[in-house]
Amino acid sequence: MNTKEYIELEDKYGAKNYKPLDVVLTEGKGVWVWDVEGKKYLDCLSAYSALNQGHCHPHIVEAMLEQAQKLALTSRAFRNDKLGLFYKKLVDLTGYERVLPMNSGAEAVESAIKIARKWAYVTKGVPKYEAEIIVAAGNFHGRTVTIVSFSTEDFYREAFGPFTPGFKIVTYGNIEEMKAAITPNTAAVMLEPIQGENGVIIPPDGYLKAVAELCKENNVLFIADEIQTGLCRTGKWFAAQHEGVRPDVTIIGKALSGGMYPISAVLADDPVLGLFLPGEHGSTFGGSPLAAAVAVAALEVLDEEHLAERANELGNYFMSKLREIDAPMVKEIRGRGLLIGVELYPEAGGARRYCEMLQEAGILAKETHDHVIRFAPPLIIEKETLDWAIEIIADVLKR
Repeated sequence: MNTKEYIELEDKYGAKNYKPLDVVLTEGKGVWVWDVEGKKYLDCLSAYSALNQGHCHPHIVEAMLEQAQKLALTSRAFRNDKLGLFYKKLVDLTGYERVLPMNSGAEAVESAIKIARKWAYVTKGVPKYEAEIIVAAGNFHGRTVTIVSFSTEDFYREAFGPFTPGFKIVTYGNIEEMKAAITPNTAAVMLEPIQGENGVIIPPDGYLKAVAELCKENNVLFIADEIQTGLCRTGKWFAAQHEGVRPDVTIIGKALSGGMYPISAVLADDPVLGLFLPGEHGSTFGGSPLAAAVAVAALEVLDEEHLAERANELGNYFMSKLREIDAPMVKEIRGRGLLIGVELYPEAGGARRYCEMLQEAGILAKETHDHVIRFAPPLIIEKETLDWAIEIIADVLKR
């Protein structure tokens, strides 16, 4: 079958909830992928940061194959010999006391919302069912009904009400609005340290630290959604660490499996995650032996290959080279580590056509919010490969 035939199958039988670039991939290794026609591309999206370790990292593949042949799933009705090792690995690496394993990022966000509400009622003393959670405009935490209830993107909400109450929305980066929004019923503030889907929006310096201090002063939980920004993507294990912040709750996913399996987790200390009682929350596949074995291997790669340091060094280099490009349609280049957004002026005609030109030239990137091209290659990328890509990107942006 050829590209056209595969696309026709998808369009005929699949729900039309995505608009991908018209490339049909069949193989991936490291930073490279190949389509069904045999053409080779540099992956500069990394499945929205799920592939920080690269495609099919041999250490992660080996762990997955070995565990899949022994024991894949027990449900949480029984214990398994991999879950505790996964917990310990995450605790040792992150310093949090407890781990709640889930599958998708959205599930982990929902879990964090639930535990924040319980903490508000049991620990803080908020009247039952009156807890509020403050979020930021421009957020993207997932697409469940509860999560789109506090989205400010009309398209994500328009057809899906009625919505879940209990959320306040403030301007991202505005600490004064945050102060004004906090009440005695505020359970938590939930933020992305960098808003990836909103166009790689980085808050003002000191904002995250000020939010953390504000939460502490008011007995409010600070929840950081690090699903895209965490696990070394921005040059540190977590993006909040750039301001020396340790949130009360951190949500991770995506690169927690190196792209091999849906794995997410909520991290917090015992006074928060210790509040869940048996039967109050769970997941059949969350914490499976297969997931746990894969996650341990994925974390080992991040740690042992020093991918946070690589992301920091190569990200600074990549951004410096992008800023040297004399392209009149480029409005701004911003990022941290290897999470970079190139914003175009509206008269450029949208970022998608630039992504299509990059695809033709052998680089896969994706537009976000119409006018931003996001570059987020696997953290294992070599400097020589970046140099090759920068020449192509410069040529496309100058067009």
